[in-house]
Amino acid sequence: MRLQEKLSVYSSNGKAILAANFYNFETLSGILEAAKQKNQPVILQLSESSIQYLGLDIAANLGRTALKSFGIEGWLHLDHGSSSAMAHQCLDAGFDSVMIDASDKSFDENVKITSEVVKIAERYNANVEAELGYVAKLGQHQTTGVYTQPQDAKRFVEATGIHALAVAIGSAHGFYKEPPKLQLELLSEIHEATPAALVLHGSSGIPDDQLRDAIARGISKINLATETKNIFMKSLQQILSDNEEIDLRKVFPKATASVIKLISEKLEIISQ
Repeated sequence: MRLQEKLSVYSSNGKAILAANFYNFETLSGILEAAKQKNQPVILQLSESSIQYLGLDIAANLGRTALKSFGIEGWLHLDHGSSSAMAHQCLDAGFDSVMIDASDKSFDENVKITSEVVKIAERYNANVEAELGYVAKLGQHQTTGVYTQPQDAKRFVEATGIHALAVAIGSAHGFYKEPPKLQLELLSEIHEATPAALVLHGSSGIPDDQLRDAIARGISKINLATETKNIFMKSLQQILSDNEEIDLRKVFPKATASVIKLISEKLEIISQ
């Protein structure tokens, strides 16, 4: 099933898919092992920085091969693509889905850039995600910013033809300095205004009850990145703090186990 079809089904049924970023084989295998144990589908996400680190073809083949090996229903997605050219390259490499992020542009410019990507993706029958509003990125000030407005969402989806829309309802990328408070009533209004699958970015650190409520109100894709790389690195640091082991094959699996635990917990939350 194409991702856009799966998201549509989940959106209609008040369910959500976890979209988890991976950075190397260890984080990838941790995500997929958890999904296999919980018998849940998963979206594997790659940011541009991870693609630059791994190499596009290697990253795409790694994700595809791992999905097949673990026997998981899953899809490969470009997270926060900065240009139509980048989206095109990922689609050529076999990605099922791409996000074009022109949310820092004007509404009209965002529509123009996003529409270009939608036209490209049509040739691949691929899912396209875009963002409207202000969801603070790493290093940016986490403020209330500009929330996505229902009528703007409706206009944007109709003008671009996207399948999924990342909405600004109070979340932010990275860890929170104070507990976030999602604008859940606003989310319900956005969901009512547009048939597009709604996406929540910046789920790391959002309380469980708010995540569940967001799903009930229309979120059908939940992005997770910061917590995954944080738990992997913190585990490694602890393992290596007083350890002379030089065989990474003995060290990395212990950090991977922490990723399995994290992803399993997230899958439990969103599947309830």
